[in-house]
Amino acid sequence: MRIGELSRRTGVSVPTIKYYVREGLLPAGRLSSPNQASYDASHERRLRLVRALLDVGGLSVAAIREVLDAVDDTERPVHKVLGEAADRLAARHVGEPDAALDAARAAVADLVERRGWRVNVKSPQAEALAGALAALERVGHGTFVELLDDYADAAEQVAAVDLAYAARSARREGLVESAVVGTVLGDALLTALRRLAHVDASARAYGDGGQEGPVTREASGEPGAPDGEGRGSGPDAAA
Repeated sequence: MRIGELSRRTGVSVPTIKYYVREGLLPAGRLSSPNQASYDASHERRLRLVRALLDVGGLSVAAIREVLDAVDDTERPVHKVLGEAADRLAARHVGEPDAALDAARAAVADLVERRGWRVNVKSPQAEALAGALAALERVGHGTFVELLDDYADAAEQVAAVDLAYAARSARREGLVESAVVGTVLGDALLTALRRLAHVDASARAYGDGGQEGPVTREASGEPGAPDGEGRGSGPDAAA
């Protein structure tokens, strides 16, 4: 396909595609003439990966380049590549070390040892967890550390699902890409599901009992409900 078709298929503007090529995020197209280049499905897949890492993952261009370099390095074992990609996706702790952070790091190290996880307690992911625990301590919720094993149980199940999804791809590149995309988009998916579950749990624990069953789009009268359902008052309500 020409670059215009690639742009239409992905929703990414032609100037942006050219910028990604210059920055090494997207391979150049195959020259079909001195002034024309053609692109294929691999370019489309890579372009969608770049947009996912940028728009959903919030990674910088430099970080995306590092992730893509890891994806394309066929000499590194898949486990190492997945670990390096995860390092780039992990949140970085910002701030000076203090007693709260020291205690949180100790709690993370204890968790890793207790559960037998084969991970580096000084990795960016472990530091991100310690940073979150330290922040909880600073705002008066240090007892949250008591829930770590409950959260770890859930995290292990999610990780198994993530890798099972990635393993559907027979290609090494597809495996790594699926794991990276699954981590970025899966975080957004998991957060949204958690928010929904919070609302449901709150309604069950503290609600007034007036609402029974799911509130569907039809029942709520929101835009998009089928004609004749969920309508409110107004001149067309009885039509």
